[in-house]
Amino acid sequence: MKQIDKELISELFDKALVNPRLRIDLRTSSDDGGQRMLNALMPGTNVPIHRHPQSNENVILLCGKMVEVLYDNEGVETERIHLDPSLGIYGCVVPTDAWHTAEVLEPSVIYEARDGKYGQDSSETLEEYKRELIDSPNDTSFYANSLGDLKKNIEYLIGMERQSGSMDRLHLCMFLACSMFL
Repeated sequence: MKQIDKELISELFDKALVNPRLRIDLRTSSDDGGQRMLNALMPGTNVPIHRHPQSNENVILLCGKMVEVLYDNEGVETERIHLDPSLGIYGCVVPTDAWHTAEVLEPSVIYEARDGKYGQDSSETLEEYKRELIDSPNDTSFYANSLGDLKKNIEYLIGMERQSGSMDRLHLCMFLACSMFL
């Protein structure tokens, strides 16, 4: 059993400082049917505006300060939720299909939970959505989501391999992913 304590949070912050994305999560398998993650986020972390069409997202802030920001389909900000445990504001539930991002005000650790396997939950960024509308007036969402899911899986594996120090599985994954398009 993994205990979530001050030592683990300190370790997460240390890892997040050297991670190019300024965050790290504790997922151990890409086969999980749901996503339950503990993320260390540092000021400057870039969380693209994105949505989860098949699930809401529960965000619980364990420590730090951050703002969850919601947007409409045009990318116009509609709501800001300031999360600060010292003020008794511990988290929020981002509705299904809502565009959102996070602004990290100080080193923070969040627990996130949502339905669906990582990379296979049809999540998309606002940038991908807008590009899809411009580039293709026909319905190509199946292909866009498939490629987006593949990209997310590859990014996830790269992150896991960098953490473990082994790139062998990554090379196999890249070979298999590229073989799909031949």
